[in-house]
Amino acid sequence: MTRRDFVRLASAAGPLAAAPALAQDKPSGTMPGPVPLPRSSRPVLLSCKMGMITREVGGRKLGIADRLRMAADAGFDGVDFDEAGGVTAAEVRDASRESGVFVHNAINHTHWGVRLTDPKQEVRDKARANMDHCLRVSHAAGGSGILIVVGQGGDGPDAEIEERCRREILKSLPLAASLGQRILVENVWNRMMYDHDRPPEQSPERFIRFVDGFRSPWVGMYYDIGNHWKYGQPGDWLRAFGHRAVKLDVKGFSRAKNQFVDIGSTDDDLPWADVRKAIAELNWTGWTTAEVGGGDVRRLTTVRQQMERVFGLQG
Repeated sequence: MTRRDFVRLASAAGPLAAAPALAQDKPSGTMPGPVPLPRSSRPVLLSCKMGMITREVGGRKLGIADRLRMAADAGFDGVDFDEAGGVTAAEVRDASRESGVFVHNAINHTHWGVRLTDPKQEVRDKARANMDHCLRVSHAAGGSGILIVVGQGGDGPDAEIEERCRREILKSLPLAASLGQRILVENVWNRMMYDHDRPPEQSPERFIRFVDGFRSPWVGMYYDIGNHWKYGQPGDWLRAFGHRAVKLDVKGFSRAKNQFVDIGSTDDDLPWADVRKAIAELNWTGWTTAEVGGGDVRRLTTVRQQMERVFGLQG
């Protein structure tokens, strides 16, 4: 093909040659450019939730970019943007570029109240729209997935509610695939895929069957290590999840006191040594994100140091 032929064909293509971006995704005052890189290339990356970062310092309200910088100042490699419901994709993208802080994931906490398992289709439609918005936010920021609480056990019989949320997630898989984003199910105390009123030792097999039922590389687990120490052995759950455990949430939990505690504290009886062993056996790499009480840079630094200790990343 000659240069003249190429120019002629490109001109004939018209608008299809350069389709415009969606209006809501246009940058707000910044030029297109690459997203920041994570601060580290180590196998286990450390992150905090955006909601852990204070919104105000000295009476001054902070913007998104300012708050992201605080996570970097505390030594985190990136941030999980769990406030996606109140922002546009462009706002998160621009703040990430301005701050130089990598955003690896997005969450909209309305998934607790506006659920994929709700008996009403109009509510499920809204829940799916919220999920799709998170997919766009994470993609715009350069992230790789979203965390989703798939529903609540009180919405109906197990088989029925699992099928409801499965149908809705299946509708969003084409969007997830087109944006290169994983839809990641979190294990939470929502009375789904485990027995809430039974003691240990439970297995993660119901979670695994749910994820595997999609037969899709775009659905996985955002495994919260602390959430189900109450119900099962986290090292064994990690081994069972294997490749399905794409990202990890991190909390401390005391079985003795039946409550969440500081990560790696004297009250935290979670078997972190076996978690480290499982990670090594699986050659697991990726994002680990604190989901604990936050605050200013000093408090965030403390949390980061706690994570380094339990994952053996010091020195």
